[in-house]
Amino acid sequence: MRTFDFPVDRAHARSVNETLGDVRRLRISSVVFAVLLAGGAAWLYVLDHAWSYILCAVLAVAALMSLWVSVWAPRKVGSIDELYASSALVPAMVSETRPRGATILALIDIAKPETTVPHYALVVRNVRALPGHTMTEGERVPSVAVLSDRSARSISETWQMVSPMPVAWGTRDRTVLRTAIEAIDPVEWKLLRKNLSVSETVRQAENDQLLIDPHDLPEELLQKRAD
Repeated sequence: MRTFDFPVDRAHARSVNETLGDVRRLRISSVVFAVLLAGGAAWLYVLDHAWSYILCAVLAVAALMSLWVSVWAPRKVGSIDELYASSALVPAMVSETRPRGATILALIDIAKPETTVPHYALVVRNVRALPGHTMTEGERVPSVAVLSDRSARSISETWQMVSPMPVAWGTRDRTVLRTAIEAIDPVEWKLLRKNLSVSETVRQAENDQLLIDPHDLPEELLQKRAD
């Protein structure tokens, strides 16, 4: 797996990294929901009826589960330093532009480490900002692939949840961005550029990803997984 080591600007990441923003919103919504459930449980308890005690217990358990999610989410994702250090460096490009953001299209091998056969997929992500980049179609946006499963019991050969996270969300240094671009094989950039036109199709696909037929892959990418 190709990783890219660089000093993460944590203050910058906290302000622009949308992956961290998603986690923060999940935590906040989980806490708010837990408070509402706890309030409902307290009201049912005050009613002092047999049926209300049962519903009170149900809401209390739901409140605890919601609080657990607020604690579990950031631990599952990990720190921003860990994400960048442990995730594979992948190519991504601006594939669509909008008045308030853009869509980036990434080329990611979504096969799990124990899998010998590559499963390259085109993956899209809508973004609001890309510091250090221009919001123009074809702009190269080096990213890391954030990979996870919805369930720890998943036995699939591929990751269920896949999302590109731009290096630009972790640093203001444009030299770092250029170095990251150069660290990615030109063959991958060429294949990605060739598929920019299917960005909308990928957005409409399940999980915002579309597997590439192995017969359409350059021989160099097949050899990398074999090695």
